[in-house]
Amino acid sequence: MKITYLNSASVLIEDKNVKILCDPWLDGEEYFGSWGIYPPYDFRPEIFDDVDFIHISHIHPDHCSSSTLSKLNKKIPIIIHKFPEKFLKSFLENLGFDVIELEHNKRTKLKENVHINVLAADDCNPEICGKLMGCNVLEKNYGTTQIDTLSIIDNGNEVIVNTNDCPFPIAEKTSLKVKQMYTKIDFLLVGYVKASSYPQCFDLDKSEKMNEAIIKQEKKLQTTLQYVNLFKPRHFMPFAGRYTLTGKNVDLNKYRGEPELEQAYEYLVKNIPENESKCVVLNHECNFDISTGKQSQEFIPVDFDEKSNFVSSVFSKQRYEYEDEPIPSEQDLIKLLPICYENFEKTRKSINWISETKIILKINDNSFAIISCNGNGYEICTAKEIQKFNQFLMMTLDNRLLRWILQGPRKAHWSIADIGCHITYKRVPNTYERGLYYCWNNFYSNNYS
Repeated sequence: MKITYLNSASVLIEDKNVKILCDPWLDGEEYFGSWGIYPPYDFRPEIFDDVDFIHISHIHPDHCSSSTLSKLNKKIPIIIHKFPEKFLKSFLENLGFDVIELEHNKRTKLKENVHINVLAADDCNPEICGKLMGCNVLEKNYGTTQIDTLSIIDNGNEVIVNTNDCPFPIAEKTSLKVKQMYTKIDFLLVGYVKASSYPQCFDLDKSEKMNEAIIKQEKKLQTTLQYVNLFKPRHFMPFAGRYTLTGKNVDLNKYRGEPELEQAYEYLVKNIPENESKCVVLNHECNFDISTGKQSQEFIPVDFDEKSNFVSSVFSKQRYEYEDEPIPSEQDLIKLLPICYENFEKTRKSINWISETKIILKINDNSFAIISCNGNGYEICTAKEIQKFNQFLMMTLDNRLLRWILQGPRKAHWSIADIGCHITYKRVPNTYERGLYYCWNNFYSNNYS
């Protein structure tokens, strides 16, 4: 089999007469325009017309780019995991694709001797996520609580494992199961970046941000090592999460704590003996042949002076999608809050999660929505009144985007705004509560009028 690297998590896997395009993001900016591709990718949709299948691991736009998919041949079937929620399936069908849903952990023949197996990161076991979130989602019939999946593609002889964005603490047990089923792993596609809003979007001074960024980078690279040590592949390639912030947020890039590919490669080859698992890095449209163990050309590192110039001259001028929208009034936003809170509360109760933390959502300079996380409702407070709270998470974002999010996921979603670095946070104390974010993703009204 042969793997061609395209961009970020986008790869083309080939075996004789079979081609599978995985997680295509090859065109334009994503996350409302804040994620840019660098080095720039020369997207020519027609070169993918002979692809047999597209596989999409999850709905995040750097894996499921509407700009890219809208330009690809709609006759190519798309393979996804059979998720309990049908957001991804509906999204793809609305673009005009036929969608094939695969059951969890069911090795499926695609064409000739090529098979695919797709597994939910948490092995469809809510207990795994529940323990991490500090909640009690233990019902066996609840299904997967994760959007992330990993996949295995094999031809009966060679095996490729793709862990995508699966967090190691959630996917460890699933990965052990995969290793038992596929004892010889020839090639591992593994993430090296934890794309998130922390610390760059948080109210920390510059030195704190830089220190937290270093810690974040080290922790993520440690999980890359854990994946490699678990699967023990002949070869592995760090990939996915490769982006550069654009627009008004370009200055946040240096605080992201997300290493450049070149930095990740240096770290990994120092910590993993080549005779155990060899690290492979590829430029756009270069390939690696598993059978011969050779790549089509030697990797050419990014010239970071050239990148800096490109960010200043091109990316910094990028406008976000919502910046051309009219600015909503205070009442336009406040009228959406009752149903948003109902949906949030329904989710909070369903996982039996509780916290004394207050969520403070800025409406304007003197109007803030205070949302309880213990069932005590919400209220609107002034700037002076919010000073009494000493345990809170405050969120500030452009009101044009806020309106979209409060309306619902057909317009925008909290997780996309968060990963896209469109929300500024102040957290007191600076402690992460996974259950809070899980519940908060349901704070919307489904009111699009």
